[in-house]
Amino acid sequence: MRGVWFARLLVLALLSLSLYGVMLPNATPSTDESADDDSEAPFTPSDAAQETAEPLDDEDVESAPSENPDPQPYLLGGIGGLLLLAVSAIFVEYIGVIMLLALVVPMVSQRRKHKEDQMNRGRILGYIEANAGIHFSALRDGLGLANGVTAYHTNELERAGKIFSWKSGKHRRYASSILDKDQRKNIRNPLSGTRLAILEVLAASGQLGLESKELRERLQISRQLLSHHIKELHSTAMIEPSERTKKAWRASIYGHEQLQQSRAVQ
Repeated sequence: MRGVWFARLLVLALLSLSLYGVMLPNATPSTDESADDDSEAPFTPSDAAQETAEPLDDEDVESAPSENPDPQPYLLGGIGGLLLLAVSAIFVEYIGVIMLLALVVPMVSQRRKHKEDQMNRGRILGYIEANAGIHFSALRDGLGLANGVTAYHTNELERAGKIFSWKSGKHRRYASSILDKDQRKNIRNPLSGTRLAILEVLAASGQLGLESKELRERLQISRQLLSHHIKELHSTAMIEPSERTKKAWRASIYGHEQLQQSRAVQ
C-alpha cells in the first residue's frame, strides 16, 4: 500500500516539475548589442568623470533586469522521470503492478462504482413501481441493500422526480411519479395492490386461513414483501392468526368489511 501511494506522489511530483518548466519564461538573453554599441564609442576622460560623478540610485539598481531560471532542467527532469517510470513499468513486473494499482485501478473502480450505482437505482425504481406505497424498511429488506445505499438512491430518485414519498405513521412510503392523481389517492388506501390480493386470498380460504408459505406460492411474491404486507394488515386488524396454527393467517371480520367496501369502490 505504501508503494502505491509513493508511486502516486512520485507521478504527481514529476508532473508538477514538468508543468513548472513549461510555465517558466525563457531565460532573458544578454544585451550584447548594447555592449557592442558602447564599446564602439571612444572613451574620453570626461566620460569617466561623468560616470564617477553620477552614482546609480537604488531604484536603478532594483530595476536592473535579472536573468530568469532556465526551464530546460525542469522539463528534462519531469519528462525524463515520467518516461523512465513508463519504461520501468513495461520491463519490470513489480513496478508495473505498482503503477497499475496506483493509476489504473482507481479509474476502473470509479467506473464500476458508477455502474453499480446505476444498477441499484434501477432496481429500487422498478421495485417501487411494482409495489406502490412500500415503506423504507420493506424496500431495503426486499432488495437486500444497506440502509445508507437505500437512503441515498431513494433520495436521488426523488430529487430527479422519478418517485415521490410521504410519511405514513412511523414509516416513509414511496411510489412512482408516473401515477396519476387518482392512483396517488388510491395508494394511500391500505387496501391496494399486493395487500388487496393477500386479503382476497385469505378471505377466500375461510376460517382455516393459509400459512405464509402457501400465500407466497399463490401470489408469487418474495418472503420479505409478504412479511411487510402481513405486518401492515395485522396492525390494522384486517387479518388475524388462524386457530389452525400460529403460522397461518385468516381475514378478520373487519377485514371482510373493508374488502367489501373496496370492491364496491372499484
